[in-house]
Amino acid sequence: MNLEAFQKIAASNLWGNLLPEIYLVALCLLLLVFEMVFRRQDLLLLFRVALWGQVLLLVLMGLSYFGGFPSGREELFGGLLVQTPLTETMRLFFLFGSLLVSYLGTRFLRARNLARTEFFAITLLVTAALMLLVQSNQFVLLFVALETVTVGFYVLVAYARTSGYSLEAGLKYLIMGALSSGLLLFGIVLLYGVAGSPDLAGAVGDPLHFPSLAQFIAAHPDNTLVLAGSLLVLSGIAFKVGAVPFQIWIPDVYQGAPTPVSAFLAVSSKAAGIIVLLTLVTGPFAALSGWTIPLISTVAVLTILYGNLTALPQRNVKRIMGLSGIAHAGYLLMGVVAAMTVDWAVGAIVFYLFTYLLASFGVFGVMALLSEGQDADQELDHYEDLAKRQPLLAAALTVGLASLAGIPPLGGFIGKLVLFIAAFQAGLYTLLAFSVVGVVLSIYYYFGWVREAVFRVWRSAEGAGSATPALPEPRSLTGLDRTALVGLSVLTLILGVAPFVLTWFLQL
Repeated sequence: MNLEAFQKIAASNLWGNLLPEIYLVALCLLLLVFEMVFRRQDLLLLFRVALWGQVLLLVLMGLSYFGGFPSGREELFGGLLVQTPLTETMRLFFLFGSLLVSYLGTRFLRARNLARTEFFAITLLVTAALMLLVQSNQFVLLFVALETVTVGFYVLVAYARTSGYSLEAGLKYLIMGALSSGLLLFGIVLLYGVAGSPDLAGAVGDPLHFPSLAQFIAAHPDNTLVLAGSLLVLSGIAFKVGAVPFQIWIPDVYQGAPTPVSAFLAVSSKAAGIIVLLTLVTGPFAALSGWTIPLISTVAVLTILYGNLTALPQRNVKRIMGLSGIAHAGYLLMGVVAAMTVDWAVGAIVFYLFTYLLASFGVFGVMALLSEGQDADQELDHYEDLAKRQPLLAAALTVGLASLAGIPPLGGFIGKLVLFIAAFQAGLYTLLAFSVVGVVLSIYYYFGWVREAVFRVWRSAEGAGSATPALPEPRSLTGLDRTALVGLSVLTLILGVAPFVLTWFLQL
């Protein structure tokens, strides 16, 4: 590499473009310093620093978008990173998710004798890694960022060390995570070896760089090692998404993990996997669409059916959310397939992710507020008469579940509608039919939960209530609790009635 090439790479090292990630790491270090100074680990102080630090960054990023939303494609750090409107939007998404996880974590830690600083610090580090993950333009950075996220989740899933459920979930996630990392790394090695082989025409100098690899794969789309490596890479990403046949860990891990961590996995981790998958199939693997489209379509159908059918008989609410999350991964995979032929389907995926974030955190927020006594073994029967005991919680739960089910006029309905329209325009009629069946099935278990929380009030008044004791009442609903629940519900309604609010801001 000559001097001119080095100068070109040095000129692309624009650290200012990574200020959000640097800010989150600095905030993490600040929390650790506070732990050394205030050894009692004052939860309120830690929460305020973590919360308001993230709020400040969210406001600054929002203002920068109003000042001029990023456009075009810019490669940084010698091609390691790429920044596009999609990656900038997802950075905002992950920061919003981290803010909500930090809020839920405070409620969770308040009732338990667990380390406090580390929870917020790891959450911030995982969020920064998620931001880097979706900006990855080279397999080395993708793998390092993905493993940073995964290692952070290893700790967070098993964070409630006094709970057997949490420790079991952590062990299962560790084993399955190691398996997925092995598949991904093996696939990367195969692609690196074949694309850099001088024996093949069109060998590239940097086979780990996505644009370079795309050129090689376009020249050798039928090469056996290319197909094998691509399949292994997609399999490793499918684990993060929770797609069939790599979904087996989800119900147990979601049930055993602390509720804020379950929400983190359900929303941010799944979103990152979908965006990485979208980047791969429309980038380096674009020339393989002849087999990736039927493959991902088949996986999407199986994922939708598995998630919805297995959720039907469930009574544990965290397992319901885990299994329904598998079904939502199937809908998002449908969007990924559609995006390979319909350009605007990318915007549909992003819109769906935002509606899913609002609804999921609304539901998990109610679960967290009611889990001060118990976390892993919440059953549907525990929610009986919730509307009578806690009307605000019941209302927020109903709005969140109805949005996840796709009931108008909520955001989840519009999210599913735009995905279905994109699938229709892409000609995915069979996949679209199975998706509609999945939505119909999901209404049963979502509204079974709503029935327990809202419509059992009259039955219990007539003496026909369940013998299962209700969950203990939360200590108190603070002003922040009410603001968070009402805000998530109102935003869900706004995206259903006026979806142009989000599309205008994000320029979808």
